[in-house]
Amino acid sequence: MKVLILGSGGREHALAWAVKRSKRVTEVVCAPGNGGIEQIARCVPVDLRDVDAMVRLAEAERPGLTIVGPELPLSLGVVDALQEKGFRVFGPSRAAAMLESSKSFAKRFLQRHNIPTANYAVCTTAAELEKAIEFFHPPIVVKADGLHAGKGVVICQSRQTAIEAAQGIFSGALLGETEHQVILEEFLKGDEISFLCLSDGKHVTPLVPAQDHKRIGEGDTGPNTGGMGVYSTDKMLDPAMTEWILRHIAAPTIYGMASEDAPFSGVLYVGLMMTARGPQVLEFNARFGDPETQAILLRMESDLVDALEACVDGRLADTELRWSPGASACVVACSAGYPGSYKTGIPITGLDEAAKVPGVEIFHSGSVLKDGQLLTAGGRVLGVTAAGSTLEQALASAYQAMALIHFDGMYYRRDIGHRAFKRKP
Repeated sequence: MKVLILGSGGREHALAWAVKRSKRVTEVVCAPGNGGIEQIARCVPVDLRDVDAMVRLAEAERPGLTIVGPELPLSLGVVDALQEKGFRVFGPSRAAAMLESSKSFAKRFLQRHNIPTANYAVCTTAAELEKAIEFFHPPIVVKADGLHAGKGVVICQSRQTAIEAAQGIFSGALLGETEHQVILEEFLKGDEISFLCLSDGKHVTPLVPAQDHKRIGEGDTGPNTGGMGVYSTDKMLDPAMTEWILRHIAAPTIYGMASEDAPFSGVLYVGLMMTARGPQVLEFNARFGDPETQAILLRMESDLVDALEACVDGRLADTELRWSPGASACVVACSAGYPGSYKTGIPITGLDEAAKVPGVEIFHSGSVLKDGQLLTAGGRVLGVTAAGSTLEQALASAYQAMALIHFDGMYYRRDIGHRAFKRKP
């Protein structure tokens, strides 16, 4: 079977790596891909903002399965368009993807279905905002409604800075494009957990949990990014808590979407805050996370293609996933200046030596292969990922490999996993 993967980041590299391991797969095609993906799959150009172009590509390639990686093509309805042409596609419809593409939709959905989440207000004007903000105590979370690659969230220490942030979102000054809706949320304290599930629209099966590090700086300081690193261990959630989250959050989300005539088939990413009053939903994503996918798939022992096809065919209830015990970790190497402006086209060296470190896989997020040389081509460039019997072992291997890699201006956090060690007695 030929598999087509749409996307160009570290998530898609990890998906291509896992798909390629399936004995049933004869060829992996990735569009548009990147310099790292090009070494394990055939990469072809496509504009991920152009649904018609993606449909034409599928018609030319005739894949047995198409996997949609990023949120943008999902929000544009590429799954609907491909299914109309008879293609088998892993990913939610445009209507189901609104759980991610509209934060106001997601918050109202959570409220309708009594799923635990932070208190909130949706504001469409400055006047509404100034009225609603009186009901919130600092710190206040201010969110843009649409997709902004993890950068549309601002935590404000006063009502005045929250008003300024919201005005910046409305005007476009903060994110470079205007928004018509801004969400105010209460600030929740606790540990964040990325809880990902596969769904066929009726059933849910959890993947192993992970914890992302979104801030650019060590100690979780500085602006939000798309993710600077992640780790996954068996100890994050005990079986009873996993079952509670499935029963009270993940399953009601899938049942709720089905009841609203927007059945969700694909991977549901639930961003949770583990608070004193129990798990609360921070956000939904309608696709695999990045860099969570890198760490999660490194622990997957079962065939990913079998699992994704079970979602497409509506037979997930008969599918069991197998995981290696222990831990995994992914550390992201990014360009100087990220998440602000940064330079690209900088040569990357040391990758061959780094890949020889036992247990390590290097996934490319933003690279390009030019004249045989790998160059930087994004803010997040590499996800150095390792598995081990313990988190300490996985992190040691990832950082050992990272020390062998170089490009001018390379920056990475040296404290990935620090919250896991703080929790130890």
